[in-house]
Amino acid sequence: MTGKRLLVVAHAPSPNTRRMRDAILEGARAPEIDGVEARALGAFETQSADIVAADGVVLLTPENLGYMSGALKDFFDRCYYSCLDRTEGLAYALCVRAGGDGTGTRRGVERIVTGLRWRAIRDPLICRGDWREDFVGQCRELGMLMAAGLEAGIF
Repeated sequence: MTGKRLLVVAHAPSPNTRRMRDAILEGARAPEIDGVEARALGAFETQSADIVAADGVVLLTPENLGYMSGALKDFFDRCYYSCLDRTEGLAYALCVRAGGDGTGTRRGVERIVTGLRWRAIRDPLICRGDWREDFVGQCRELGMLMAAGLEAGIF
């Protein structure tokens, strides 16, 4: 066991965003992936110590008024300075449940993680428009990708 830790920081206020969060965890906990502990915390619950202890982070947020949720912004406001210079190079992925195009949400998160010097493992997964069941599968794949990359030492 490699002892890698994956943290999903999620603001999941609706049944559909909770399904997305759960799918990310399900993918990260796939039986073929060994040695990665995956857990999720709500954005309001997450502390800087949780980020410092993680080897990778998946951020999940709905798009609210063309921006990240207030809960995810609160997370960054509380943890930014205590994570700065302690989490440089941290592998992360962003998942957005967007009723619009997700551009403002993506831009806002990317501005913050650029300051933290985190490293994106892929382009953001932006689940746009009306709810589609395939969003769940895309989230599962994201969780699996992140966990497999951590297990293999790629991220």
